[in-house]
Amino acid sequence: MEYTNIEVQINESSAQITMNRPQALNALNSQVFVELNSALDEIEKNDNLRALIITGNGKAFVAGADIGEMSEMNEEQAYNFAKTGHDTFNRIANLKIPVIAAINGFALGGGCEFAMACDIRIANTFAKFGQPEVNLGLIPGYCGTQRLSRIIGLSNALHLLLTADMIDANEALRLGLVQKVTEPEDLLNEANKIVSKITSKGKLAIEKAKEVTVKGINMDFDSASKLEVEEFSKLFGKPESKEGMTAFLEKRKPNW
Repeated sequence: MEYTNIEVQINESSAQITMNRPQALNALNSQVFVELNSALDEIEKNDNLRALIITGNGKAFVAGADIGEMSEMNEEQAYNFAKTGHDTFNRIANLKIPVIAAINGFALGGGCEFAMACDIRIANTFAKFGQPEVNLGLIPGYCGTQRLSRIIGLSNALHLLLTADMIDANEALRLGLVQKVTEPEDLLNEANKIVSKITSKGKLAIEKAKEVTVKGINMDFDSASKLEVEEFSKLFGKPESKEGMTAFLEKRKPNW
């Protein structure tokens, strides 16, 4: 597929999606979702990929959904638009490989929801976060009410959701919404450092660590603990774990 709203870069072991509607602050519309899903199809089919970085071009990561498009919608169209966002962001959250959001600017509304669907979030000092939907007489439509409370806690989430306050990168770091803040020129370098660390580990172990953690947070503790034991033990039947433990005992780097 030819992309006009995003850029997709496939490297040897990682990929990068860059949101590329800078004139619209990378706002999400129906065509953007079509392109994102096409890119995810491409990424899911590539077994060589070990991590994905998502970032934005210009002043925004994603400044929100396209209000011009939304303003013309009836209830049925709005439902489908929200469902498309849910489905797309759930695909990102459930990718086998880790997804790092490199947040370069505004991450508001749908943009904040997009970032929260990623596994790890780092931001530059220009980044701004918020869920301003109540200013429009709306609520978040891409799982913001659910992911935000799970990431930063119920009261912190309600404060942002009900006041529509916008916060900077350092406050996002304090709340646990992001894991690191960098200078603007260092953002992608830091994201790629994380990718390098991840890709130096066992591929299957990384996939299973993400899978069990993501599944487990929505399960009761006993069921999640059982899942962990099952997946831990299954890895002992894989060559990767044998090599990892042997390399440790032999005091050398694993040959994955």
